[in-house]
Amino acid sequence: MARSRPIRLAFLLVPQFSMMSFAAALEPLRAANRLSGQTLYDWVLVSHDGRAVVASSGIPIPVQSSLDAAADPDMLVVCVGIDPMQLDGQSRLRGRLRHLASHGCEIGAISGGTFLLADAGLLDGRRCTVHWEYATLFEDRYPRAQMVHDLFVVDRGVFTCSGGTAGLDLMLHFIREHHGPALAVAVAEQFLHPRIREQRDQQRMALHTRYRITNPKLAEVIRLMEEALADPLALSEIANRVGLSTRQVERLFQRQLGQTPGRFYLELRMARARNLLRETAQPIRSIALECGFGATSHFSSAYKQLNGVSPSDERRRAQSRTPLPASLGLNRDLDSIDTMV
Repeated sequence: MARSRPIRLAFLLVPQFSMMSFAAALEPLRAANRLSGQTLYDWVLVSHDGRAVVASSGIPIPVQSSLDAAADPDMLVVCVGIDPMQLDGQSRLRGRLRHLASHGCEIGAISGGTFLLADAGLLDGRRCTVHWEYATLFEDRYPRAQMVHDLFVVDRGVFTCSGGTAGLDLMLHFIREHHGPALAVAVAEQFLHPRIREQRDQQRMALHTRYRITNPKLAEVIRLMEEALADPLALSEIANRVGLSTRQVERLFQRQLGQTPGRFYLELRMARARNLLRETAQPIRSIALECGFGATSHFSSAYKQLNGVSPSDERRRAQSRTPLPASLGLNRDLDSIDTMV
């Protein structure tokens, strides 16, 4: 496992990249160097044009060079956060990624960076993952990629990571491969990370934990709802699939969640819509369709009733970084909206 020279990495920072995801991937390498007493990993920060990049937190990060000027790295990590579609049309960047991949560089992406790799054709026929918020959008846009919901994926020289703290597990995976499990465990313990998660670990908490519910039938109902946001299922169909009557499903929701199934389902769809409005440049019409509304006017009316602002106002607030009033949320008591599901 010993190597004669450090492994060279380049971190490609894209405007609005996630600082959390970036640090989670970089810091394990620093710790591996310190704990081993050797320079096992060497890295450089690059951007598309060589200029400083502003993270999603508003913090500017200087880089050493442009991607074109960087010495050929052994590994390239593409860091993208908010609005993964923002680099549409960057043909030169896509060409550079393909060049590096064809010359033996391991190419990888964190969070929304998976879109950039797919756009360059590097994920055709490969397994990959992306942050769960972007999964539906990614699957629709890149059907030739084999999207899974794993924490991270390594497939034939290309790796993808769902983002957040998953970057830590991804790099621990590589440290274990390059330098053995003892060093990987030592690095994990430095970050108070009691269990190194594996590739196939899931991104999200179990439904029972997320919603604080105990009934397995209710968890299955919620799972069916979460998987059918663009084409909502009728409550009768959901009930039939889990072997309950409609009335039994209604009682479960009232007893464990304090609301109707229709309201809960609508809130799931609107939470998805709010995320897309805030973090992507998708047209409102396409967001409406992705969240199960055939007409933009119907979507806009329902969204405003539930959240107190129209979809266009929601987007303007996000673009201006104006905080939403505390009164806005998905739990307001608007029973009349149940009829819109």
